[in-house]
Parts: sequence; structure tokens; C-alpha cells
Amino acid sequence: MTILTTIESDLKDAIKNKNELLSSTLRMLKSDIMYEKTKGTEELTDEKIIEVLTRSAKRRKEAITEYEKAGRDDLASKEKQELEIIMKYLPQQMNEAEIAAYVDNVIASMGTVTKKDMGKVMGQVMKDLKGKADGQVVKQIVQNKLENL
Repeated sequence: MTILTTIESDLKDAIKNKNELLSSTLRMLKSDIMYEKTKGTEELTDEKIIEVLTRSAKRRKEAITEYEKAGRDDLASKEKQELEIIMKYLPQQMNEAEIAAYVDNVIASMGTVTKKDMGKVMGQVMKDLKGKADGQVVKQIVQNKLENL
């Protein structure tokens, strides 16, 4: 069962159960996925859908931060609920210790690296951990590792 069919099935259930938050969030996700399908010539794979969901989750995280800065806890709460729904369809995210261990392996395999090699290390790590780790967390870990070399 693909991610899209799971979302469509859950959307039908949410509509039947009159769950407004879930149905509106799933409609938005499906709309984002369908938009991605129309703008690209390549087939819509689960990997591509994960990219769309990751972007959507990132938008929610940014919105939560902005709403909290503005003191709008009501809107931040809604965004948090939507983020929880989106996260159900993404692969299990790696924790910081797992990311740090992976970054250590990548740095070791690259040989001698310096702070100037940040782009190379980030490129390799993000290619391998796409959809499994938050890019901001990875960036922070890579920066710390390269500064301590």
C-alpha cells in the first residue's frame, strides 16, 4: 500500500467520522501531492511523496515557531496537531545520537576533512538520510563535528 493510497483511505474515514482537523489536513496533503504530480514528468513514487510530506512538516514547524513568537498559542496548537498528523505518514525519524554516529561514519570514510568540507559532508549525509532526519539537526551535528576536528 503506497503512502498516497493510505492518505486517501484515511481521508475517507476522516470524512465519514466528521473529523474536521484530520480531513482538512489530509486534503491539504493530497493537494500538495497532486500538485507535485502535475508539475513533474517523473512518476510519483513514495520517495517523492516523502519529499512533499517533509516540506509540509517543515512549513508547520516554521509556522509553530512564528506563532509562538507572536503569542498566538491557539494557531500554534493547530499547527502542532497538523504536524502530528503529517508525521504519521513519514518514516521514523532518527534521533540525534543515531545521526551523530552516521555523521562520524561519513566523515571517517571521507578521510581528511576540514571545516571547508561542510558542503561535501552535508551533501553525502542528506542524500543518505533523506526523509529520515531533520536537515537542521543534521546541519548542527555536522558543524559541531567539523569544529571539533
